[in-house]
Amino acid sequence: MSAAPAYSEDKGGSAGPGEPEYGHDPASGGIFSSDYKRHDDLKEMLDTNKDSLKLEAMKRIVAMIARGKNASDLFPAVVKNVACKNIEDPNQLIRASALRVLSSIRVPIIVPIMMLAIKEAASDMSPYVRKTAAHAIPKLYSLDSDQKDQLIEVIEKLLADKTTLVAGSVVMAFEEVCPERIDLIHKNYRKLCNLLIDVEEWGQVVIISMLTRYARTQFLSPTQNESLLEENPEKAFYGSEEDEAKGPGSEAAASTALPARKPYVMDPDHRLLLRNTKPLLQSRSAAVVMAVAQLYFHLAPKAEVGVIAKALVRLLRSHSEVQYVVLQNVATMSIKRRGMFEPYLKSFYIRSTDPTQIKILKLEVLTNLANETNIPTVLREFQTYIRSMDKDFVAATIQAIGRCATNIGRVRDTCLNGLVQLLSNRDELVVAESVVVIKKLLQMQPAQHGEIIKHLAKLTDNIQVPMARASILWLIGEYCEHVPRIAPDVLRKMAKSFTAEEDIVKLQVINLAAKLYLTNSKQTKLLTQYVLSLAKYDQNYDIRDRARFTRQLIVPSEQGGALSRHAKKLFLAPKPAPVLESSFKDRDHFQLGSLSHLLNAKATGYQELPDWPEEAPDPSVRNVEVPEWTKCSNREKRREKEKPFYSDSEGESGPTESADSDPESESESDSKSSSESGSGESSSESDNKDQDEDEEKGRSSESEHGEEEGKQRNMKQRKKAPEGQEGGSSSEEGGDSSSSSESEMTSETEEEQVEPASWRKKTPPSSRSAPAAKEISLLDLEDFTPPSVQPVSPPTVVSTSLAADLEGLTLTDSPLVPSLLSPVLGVGRQELLHRVAGEGLVVDYTFSRQPFSGDPHMVSVHIHFSNSSDTPIKGLHVGTPKLPAGISIQEFPEIESLAPGESATAVMGINFCDSTQAANFQLCTQTRQFYVSIQPPVGELMAPLFMSENEFKKEQGKLSGMNEITEKLTLPDTCRSDHVVVQKVTATANLGRVPCGTSDEYRFAGRTLTSGSLVLLTLDAQPTGAAQLTVNSEKMVIGTMLVKDVVQALTQ
Repeated sequence: MSAAPAYSEDKGGSAGPGEPEYGHDPASGGIFSSDYKRHDDLKEMLDTNKDSLKLEAMKRIVAMIARGKNASDLFPAVVKNVACKNIEDPNQLIRASALRVLSSIRVPIIVPIMMLAIKEAASDMSPYVRKTAAHAIPKLYSLDSDQKDQLIEVIEKLLADKTTLVAGSVVMAFEEVCPERIDLIHKNYRKLCNLLIDVEEWGQVVIISMLTRYARTQFLSPTQNESLLEENPEKAFYGSEEDEAKGPGSEAAASTALPARKPYVMDPDHRLLLRNTKPLLQSRSAAVVMAVAQLYFHLAPKAEVGVIAKALVRLLRSHSEVQYVVLQNVATMSIKRRGMFEPYLKSFYIRSTDPTQIKILKLEVLTNLANETNIPTVLREFQTYIRSMDKDFVAATIQAIGRCATNIGRVRDTCLNGLVQLLSNRDELVVAESVVVIKKLLQMQPAQHGEIIKHLAKLTDNIQVPMARASILWLIGEYCEHVPRIAPDVLRKMAKSFTAEEDIVKLQVINLAAKLYLTNSKQTKLLTQYVLSLAKYDQNYDIRDRARFTRQLIVPSEQGGALSRHAKKLFLAPKPAPVLESSFKDRDHFQLGSLSHLLNAKATGYQELPDWPEEAPDPSVRNVEVPEWTKCSNREKRREKEKPFYSDSEGESGPTESADSDPESESESDSKSSSESGSGESSSESDNKDQDEDEEKGRSSESEHGEEEGKQRNMKQRKKAPEGQEGGSSSEEGGDSSSSSESEMTSETEEEQVEPASWRKKTPPSSRSAPAAKEISLLDLEDFTPPSVQPVSPPTVVSTSLAADLEGLTLTDSPLVPSLLSPVLGVGRQELLHRVAGEGLVVDYTFSRQPFSGDPHMVSVHIHFSNSSDTPIKGLHVGTPKLPAGISIQEFPEIESLAPGESATAVMGINFCDSTQAANFQLCTQTRQFYVSIQPPVGELMAPLFMSENEFKKEQGKLSGMNEITEKLTLPDTCRSDHVVVQKVTATANLGRVPCGTSDEYRFAGRTLTSGSLVLLTLDAQPTGAAQLTVNSEKMVIGTMLVKDVVQALTQ
């Protein structure tokens, strides 16, 4: 270490005793101390507010990594500095990109930072950033599944978002994290249905897939009575003549045999989903059309499913990849809903340019659609396909002909003759496939086709395809009694070439020998023994085992075998004819359009399609309760509603008439407010459209809803009568006020929850006759604007005069005290321009802590001008500012002239973007320009917030971990009284006092002006002077700086 001083002298570095030394040259590594607490120093440097120290810390970390030292414990601090600054950037694209990069870092140690970033982004003003937050949720969940509960809270918050940009992304996050939490969808179901048409295509696919599974759990099956009708077609409607002749007794018996079911009435929400997805069948996206098609297939009544056929056929003009997926789903649909695609039969005809897999799928669909009416056309098509050069396609066509012959009895002979003609084809593969299919068809009517079996026996000399040879041998052995002369000769030929045959052929030769030995042992005994002897020494153990088994079964030894007596039953038992079925049968238990359906196997992450419920769940869970005050948001409707109260023509009958007309206005406002919340726009239309139908069907839910409305109407009639007599003046005063909705909310909610006695106490008649009284009614809050209140976001801090009125609204027993309020002015005047530098112009500024009228997100700054020169100063204004990114200025109006000795004050607004960066701008006169700078204390970047003790504790619990900064301190003797502590804290930071049940604890709350982030401050002071200061804030930088400023203020 002796070389260190010399080096530091050369490089200009210096260090005190015990401090780490580092050079100014980054390439040198810069670290020469053996102090092992270096990482703590680096963490402090990274947490500081000075960019120079942060930059130096970054250089040292890079130097450590370059020298191969482990700096992994500094990773969260580096990420916090690199990512968090961008996450708070005023540009939404940068904020979103920073969150995307942060969520892509797959390191568990930064999970807390990632969680904080996602929570902050979920409350961002930009929907694009909220969308990115939804995308980040599955990434975080895959990294740390223990965060599921917190992520569900974020998902629940984002599901309530009314922006179409966010909807698809949050539903995708819901599907990845908590698809079982179907209760989160109830309140947002109607909103998602209504937003669906405007969501981007990717989001539409995700939402439709989720809503399909949701509907299968919440609604009754629309086809629940169809199976019953199909089983009893005559009894289902009018009954047959035989039933009428049997008399009433038979009808009673029939009614017991036929289970009684209620007539099916489709739920309005089920209808809403079907109606809102139907227009998407015209979407340009094949994925969206496919999603709607699977929804209709799984959810719609049989009579309505047909609408998807035309849209799916349209997709067949798309690329081959799209055709493949669509045809897979059409093949499944066409098995159960054949009539849906029959009008479009020609659309599935095969082109010579189609790829092989498309041809095979179209064959599958054509075979499914074949019936007795169109089978001649289909077979003519198949006859053309057989001449194709694509051998796989020809083989599939021959199999399709076999399926048609199996399913349609009257063309079976025609198909069989056609297949027999193919046996003379030059192509061996065509002949071989024909043999296999003929073998299956002959099993259905073997006695009638002895000539065909003889014809097949002659082909053993020519056909070399193993499967075809094996099929012919099986047929001859199975039906050897139909060809008694030919069968032994075939066995002779096969014994000759036994050693050269394929394994599958050898096994059938052994079977043929065994069957002929049992039916015609006189001619075939020696041949059978010869074949079994050859098989005994075959290389394949399956053939050796089959030979030993067969020998013991048909040629028993002296000991004898119990099974040898039943050899004929074993070998010559009648075998059921094979059923030629589609490979797509029963594939619809997978959700159509899914990867699992495509593969016909359950893929990772697949969610099963639920079964329909036996009984419909409660539909009221999807009702969204709209507060009464939001129903009157439309000013014109509110005036109409209040018209009877102050109309001269209607007089005393006003309140009664308004009460009578209340249901109509309520129903109108209900439909309007529900459409605003995204949950009832189309449902209100469906109610209007299907009103007559619903009345005929007699829905009980509507009758219950009508009873509830009737009860509420009666209550309001009883309450509105005295209100119209006593509270009319207050409603008139607040009619045109911008905050009248608050008064209506307060009065209406209290009408519903409080008894009439307490209701009457709020607006006593004496309050109007005593104008000198200081009491303020809650109905007059809209006319009251206290000068010291900064209403950034409701609820805000209220004035001292309202403390008594609002005391009953808090959740705690402690009364509101005057110390709740922040002082009007925080720090005193600060110099902006000195008299000498300003050539006689003196400029000071103060932070007024009053709301800036131009923009509530801006800090209000009072600029004080004073002319100490001998000449007037003219044209005072703000020049073009050069501001950091995100910071903006609202200029004050130009001061035309300032006479010598005269002073003036102007107000300007500055949006510091929740940072303590200085706002640099120019103060200009007609002759000079002065460069000035305003840097705010961190306490001026927030506005006070009023909340109860319980709300404070709840929010504080959410802001734990890295959002919590704690500092211990000792209060001096002069700073131990309540008054002094509150005064110093509120002078340092623009926070509001929160009621607290204990005397030695102080709580303050506020929100940052720009982003509205919570700032909660707790001071736990002991009588000895020891205290602990805790700040909880989503903005970690602001929280750290606020702790330092408050500690400095309390310890001075």
